[in-house]
Amino acid sequence: MSTFRRPLAILAGVCMTLAASFLPAHAETKVLRVSAIPDEAPTELLRKFEPLGAYLEQELGIEVAFQPVSDYAGVVEALGAGRLDMAWLGGFTFVQARLRTGDAIPVVQREEDEVFTSTFITADPEINEHKDLLGKSFAFGSVSSTSGHLMPRYFLLQDGINPDDDFSRVGFSGAHDATVAWVEAGRVDAGVLNTSVWDKLVEENKVDTAKVRVYGTTPTYFDYNWTVRGDLDAQLVQDIKAAFLKLDPANPEHKAILDLQRASRFVETSAENYEGIEEAARSAGLLQ
Repeated sequence: MSTFRRPLAILAGVCMTLAASFLPAHAETKVLRVSAIPDEAPTELLRKFEPLGAYLEQELGIEVAFQPVSDYAGVVEALGAGRLDMAWLGGFTFVQARLRTGDAIPVVQREEDEVFTSTFITADPEINEHKDLLGKSFAFGSVSSTSGHLMPRYFLLQDGINPDDDFSRVGFSGAHDATVAWVEAGRVDAGVLNTSVWDKLVEENKVDTAKVRVYGTTPTYFDYNWTVRGDLDAQLVQDIKAAFLKLDPANPEHKAILDLQRASRFVETSAENYEGIEEAARSAGLLQ
């Protein structure tokens, strides 16, 4: 190397070192791959995520890509196989992911998820309480749904009603909004879904409340959270948590994001919060 080029090479090396010192500690992560359990229509999930994804890109300084999946099990499998970095999970799906991976980390949940409920609905005037379901047809959401299956089944069993024995037919619609459509169309006599989705459908006039009505609500339980895979860069995990906790309803841009997530704000969470979900799943025979 010539004496003229050597100082330039040294200078370039110094500049690269200085530039690297200003990069995020997780700069090796080029894309944050995110997904969500398909508890609503794919177009609705994407509509809800796009502003949040843009916000996370700004806060984290890396690309955030949403990868839709076809079913609940697909999210758990992708997270366990390292094809996803972060996912929006229900309480039961988180338990499954934790058991599958051994180290999945729940980062944050909505404040509302500390006191979540499921709503029982019907278009049958003869159904006013659980005992009226005997001999009737009934719809849950997805088999792996916390609010659309696990917890409602658990509470029905606590009330002495076994859906598999006491109902004329049990169906799984696959999603909360689909359950409402089934009840409204008369495909089943009654069903159960996430209370938050029910409230949203009512607010948006997407359900005929003159036909479909609420006849009961479950006790509260912990539900949804944002979970990351256990081997994700520790600094990136902290930055993700900080970004969610930074969302402030007093900030109009932040409030628009929170409203789409149906969240008043996000709060920290831990695996211990979902021990009750695991116990309920084992009690209901959904986990061995």
